[in-house]
Amino acid sequence: MSTRKNYTQEFTAPSQIQLEVIGVIRSPYTERHGTPRQAKLDQAPKEYIPVEAYIDLDVEKVPQIALKDLDGFSHIWVISYLHLNRHWNPTVCPPRGPKIRRGTLATRAPHRPNPIGLSALRLQRVENNRIYVEGVDLLDGTPILDIKPYVPYCDAFPDANAGYVAQLQSQKEKVIWGKKDLP
Repeated sequence: MSTRKNYTQEFTAPSQIQLEVIGVIRSPYTERHGTPRQAKLDQAPKEYIPVEAYIDLDVEKVPQIALKDLDGFSHIWVISYLHLNRHWNPTVCPPRGPKIRRGTLATRAPHRPNPIGLSALRLQRVENNRIYVEGVDLLDGTPILDIKPYVPYCDAFPDANAGYVAQLQSQKEKVIWGKKDLP
């Protein structure tokens, strides 16, 4: 007889949770068309020019002391609520690669069961309750739920498998660096 406890029978997750919006992003992007998708990856690196934006934090919810030491990091994770998404589909057709429908949870599509966004942004500076960032992929006015520092030793996994995305990248590199292009 097993002495292992079955934890799934002891706890039922709530069907709803409530989160507080702690601020909003102020971005030059005002409509979905033309807003970068995962800003750093959207264009060839030599053509990519990141735009500056800032996050205005609600001083009632986030006192300035909560930002102490944040300016020592080069990047931050920004968790946002994708407020313009009203529906989702279980499959989507990603913008890159062949037009193959993929499971939504295997993509970074913004139309999700819970429209939560995750952006890795370059931190420029912190002034009072305003955080200046670069490389934004969010629309102006997007609600911000949380901010966390990007810590390379635990946030980067260089040997991670990227599934079908790695295959697409490999095919792209073959086209760019094919034999006909070699000197």
